[in-house]
Amino acid sequence: MSHKYEINMYWSDEDEAFIAEAPELPGCLADGPTYEEAAREIEEVMGFWIDTAKEDGWEIPEAKGRRRLAPA
Repeated sequence: MSHKYEINMYWSDEDEAFIAEAPELPGCLADGPTYEEAAREIEEVMGFWIDTAKEDGWEIPEAKGRRRLAPA
């Protein structure tokens, strides 16, 4: 994995596919018929997102990594 952004993965019955999203990169989503394919696709889409952001002069968010949960 080349990007250090958080990725959320879930199954969508409606799409009949795994959905992968990078919440720190607005609108950055991918899907695939398997978990592994969705993971590969989101890596590629994150690269496109970052390249487009650079070309358009957008600010690229710093990867925050894993969210910290409050102690119970």
